[in-house]
Amino acid sequence: MLLERFYRTKSGEIESLRNMAEQGKLPEIHDRKRPDFVEALQIPSPCVPLAIVAEYKRASPSRGHICDSVPVEEAVGQYAQSGARAISILTEETYFHGNMDFLTQAAATQFFLSGNLPLLRKDFIFDSLQVRATAASPASAMLLVVKLIPDSLILRQLREEAEAFGIQAVVEVLDADDLRLARESGARVIQVNARNLDTLEVNRDACVRLAESFPPANGELWVAASGISRRQHLVRAADAGFHAALVGSVLMAQGRPGAALRALLQSGGK
Repeated sequence: MLLERFYRTKSGEIESLRNMAEQGKLPEIHDRKRPDFVEALQIPSPCVPLAIVAEYKRASPSRGHICDSVPVEEAVGQYAQSGARAISILTEETYFHGNMDFLTQAAATQFFLSGNLPLLRKDFIFDSLQVRATAASPASAMLLVVKLIPDSLILRQLREEAEAFGIQAVVEVLDADDLRLARESGARVIQVNARNLDTLEVNRDACVRLAESFPPANGELWVAASGISRRQHLVRAADAGFHAALVGSVLMAQGRPGAALRALLQSGGK
């Protein structure tokens, strides 16, 4: 199972963090105010079906190499000028060719541009030390994948630890069972991934049906993820009750992420 490979890969990182903690060498907590991730996705726009979380993504298990010719600073600048409401940064190194330094570089770029888009750390996080490492970065939000943490009590613990640092947790689900656990954990931000983590196949219909069958409730903010490549995909997700969409591969693939984002928001088709 692919998730088991992700888990094993991150275990080395956690061991390294544990050694740093024992030696009192963990990085200091980021002390600047973090932009509010949820608030940024709730700003209304009459011309855009959903708020867009635009992703900086160099590679993935499903596609392999995507694009490494665009520095994170350039991508963030283009996204900020092309309608993104937040930016997702892949920090997982083995399968996604990410790096924690990308968060710092992205934040520095926004400071230079006088921007204030929140950053989502997208990685496989399942240990308190990873939450602590995220808090040392300028991330405003971090991803928690229910398939990786199928326990509502642990999900709640990690979410509350993140919130204590001013970081919002984006809890990713794939199906109704995941959603039940996410809600039991008190998740406020639900991300529905249309990609099956075993087969890597994308089923946008299943993603939409989940929202239609179990609509966002109690102030939840829902994010649609994976397989979004046309404006019509955004429209359909919005009609199903989603508030935002996370888009990565289609924006990065041609090496012009800003132009690709503008095209997505303006395009028609099914």
